[in-house]
Amino acid sequence: MTLTQTSQPRSVTFSVKGMSCASCAARIEKKVGELEGVEKASVNFGAEQAKISFDPEVVSPLNVSEAIENLGFEVPRTRKIFPVEGMTCASCVARVEKKLLEFLGVKDVQVNLGTERTTIEYISSLADFRDFQKGLKDIGYILHPESVESTETDAEEERHQEEVRSLNILFLFSAVVSALIMLSNMRAAIPFLPASGSSGFQYWLFCLATPVQFWAGWRFYRGMWTGLIHGYSDMNTLIAVGTSAAYFFSVFATFFPGSLSFLGKEVMVYYDSSTMIITLVLMGRLLEARAKGRTTDAIRKLIGLQPKTAHILRDGNEIEVPISDVTQGDEILVRPGEKIPVDGTILEGTTSIDESMVTGESVPVDKTVNDSIIGASINKTGFFRYRATRVGKDSVLSHIIKLVQEAQGSKAPVQRLADRVAGIFVPLVIAIACAAFAFWWLLGPTITEMQVSSFLFALTIFISVMIIACPCALGLATPTAIMVGTGKGAELGILIKGGETLEQVQKIDTVLFDKTGTLTWGRPEVTDVYVDPESPVSADELLVLAGSLEKGSEHSLGKAVVQEAEQRYLTMKEVSDFTSLPGFGVRGRVDGKELILGNLKLMDENQVDVSRIRDKAEQMAGQGKTPMIVCVDGKGSGIVAARDTVKPQAREAVRKLRRMGLNVAMVTGDNRFTAESVARELEIDSVYSEVLPEDKVGGVKKLIEQGRFVAMVGDGINDAPALAKANIGIAIGSGTDIAMETSDITLMTHDINAVVDAIELSKKTLEKIRQNLFWAFFYNCLGIPIAAGVLYPTFGLLLKPVFAAAAMAFSSVSVVSNSLLLKNFRPSR
Repeated sequence: MTLTQTSQPRSVTFSVKGMSCASCAARIEKKVGELEGVEKASVNFGAEQAKISFDPEVVSPLNVSEAIENLGFEVPRTRKIFPVEGMTCASCVARVEKKLLEFLGVKDVQVNLGTERTTIEYISSLADFRDFQKGLKDIGYILHPESVESTETDAEEERHQEEVRSLNILFLFSAVVSALIMLSNMRAAIPFLPASGSSGFQYWLFCLATPVQFWAGWRFYRGMWTGLIHGYSDMNTLIAVGTSAAYFFSVFATFFPGSLSFLGKEVMVYYDSSTMIITLVLMGRLLEARAKGRTTDAIRKLIGLQPKTAHILRDGNEIEVPISDVTQGDEILVRPGEKIPVDGTILEGTTSIDESMVTGESVPVDKTVNDSIIGASINKTGFFRYRATRVGKDSVLSHIIKLVQEAQGSKAPVQRLADRVAGIFVPLVIAIACAAFAFWWLLGPTITEMQVSSFLFALTIFISVMIIACPCALGLATPTAIMVGTGKGAELGILIKGGETLEQVQKIDTVLFDKTGTLTWGRPEVTDVYVDPESPVSADELLVLAGSLEKGSEHSLGKAVVQEAEQRYLTMKEVSDFTSLPGFGVRGRVDGKELILGNLKLMDENQVDVSRIRDKAEQMAGQGKTPMIVCVDGKGSGIVAARDTVKPQAREAVRKLRRMGLNVAMVTGDNRFTAESVARELEIDSVYSEVLPEDKVGGVKKLIEQGRFVAMVGDGINDAPALAKANIGIAIGSGTDIAMETSDITLMTHDINAVVDAIELSKKTLEKIRQNLFWAFFYNCLGIPIAAGVLYPTFGLLLKPVFAAAAMAFSSVSVVSNSLLLKNFRPSR
């Protein structure tokens, strides 16, 4: 395609993954070359790169990357979280997002005022951190490198603490000065002061107010100046202009009182208003900073879980090394009471481990050789040695921290209205303030009687409107609730992917459970040992014969038989001529007896007489059990039945979901009898049995096509496709990468009640978001008109600038405080 006459061509180079031969490169060249605005496409199969020349006014790099991905290839994207310094209100958020989206290759940007972070999804071959940093510096913000390591997080915490310390000093200073100014109006309290209203008195107030205006309030002027040179206005503009109007009018009245004689009445000064406004705004910023610090407690707690050092074996010697020096494959020693440094597998020893800080489960978990352990959990009892399997960014804890950070940086779709308003909020407020000033100055005396000149009355109105407006509340409404909600979830072992998930949860009307590993433990246990009354063997002898035959089996049913025999302290015997019959059973010789162990079909094929126990076997099968026939020397001698046991909390969880008005269904690959048995036990009405793993996606799709909004609950491994297809995917009892990637909610615990907790927490968080947005909009929609004087002609109600400043400070703090109430969330158990 040719370029337009007016635009200049640009070239970009993409990384392209998934090409297997030169024909792949040719296919990409052809497809991309057909896009309007693309002049030339050259794809290098060996280098896995595509160089594109295009017209930026017609087609964007993202259009090109999507065309490549539609062919089945991958254009690698990077998603990173960066701290942003300098944001003060919702309009700053909108400005940062707009600037970052201007960069080539940036697909998505989400800026969080509460955490002061931005999450950027971009094509790394087209843009990088330095580009973003320079772009934001040009509009007055500072972008810091990605915070992953604890040292970087410590630096962020130090920046936050420094901000709080600075606000403390400025607030205390301005508060003391404001108090002195207020006391100065009470000459009886300070008799040596000049008379109120005299020039000497005004000089005294000028000396007190000036350092507050230009030292304590310097941050507002600096923010306003940054905005002016970059062509925008924000919260700093409103405060700087409002307080400056009061201060400079007072200065003019102090030093040039004669020039204001045209006002016709006694000229007042507003030093008390300007200093008190700055004091109240600083107080609001201080309380807001402290409250915002509490919203990120969850991240700090998670980072603080990991110990600083580890005891490892090197060349047979135990040495203590920093956690950063531990590598995959290292052997680590852990003593009772110590934290486990990194993820791994136990090589020697048994112990009990408290994993509550990661999974939310309060009961310690017994661990032995070959069991996996999670870094940052606490070793309660035994001494053990284990091999490190996942360290650094690959560990479960690092994945959890990353997921929580991404969730806290996300936005709920309900925030979009607030974002649109924030984009025009400050200019609109300035326009309203100016219009109100002109109206009351020119037309005020014709409407109502005034105690002061119309100019001073209009000036008061102008200052009040500028000061009372609060875009901060709009900007903090959603992110603070998401931060606290997702943080609380992490404490409970519930990892919620982000704001969109929170908003979608309220639409759930159907919860579809996978059976094995979710509602049940996924490991069969022996439930019955039945012996034919005419058989010469006893129940224990039958179990010894079956257990001996299954001792080398890897099948879960075989393991259940062996485990039952060991729990009865029975001694296994030697097996000869062992043969495995996949799908049917096993056969062999024990103590000279010819044994066959398997299902009824196997017995029929081997012409074994099972007439006396067939009815019993079919009865057990109807109860959801798996009957294993034991044939001794050609005769059916008994049955060992096993069943996958239901988790003890499953019935309670299902009842809670039904009380919430949700439909509960179950899907499984088991036969109809087993599935219906479990469903009856759990009081589940809808059952989909004998479904292959790959067909579970189809089941989810059918429910969605019926108009259902489906939450799929599975173990996050073989259920990954179904989790991804569902409206909401909930992976339970898994810290695997695939679970976190494909599910919307990941539950680190095996307690099925966590599904209910996750839904309740999501709904509670969304409720807080809505409350915050309502009060933020209500406050501004009510406060600005009152400050503009709409109630004055009828009710004589006029909002003084000082009260406007107090209301503005309260609005932001109230939104954050309301979000912090989520910390008190308790599951309804």
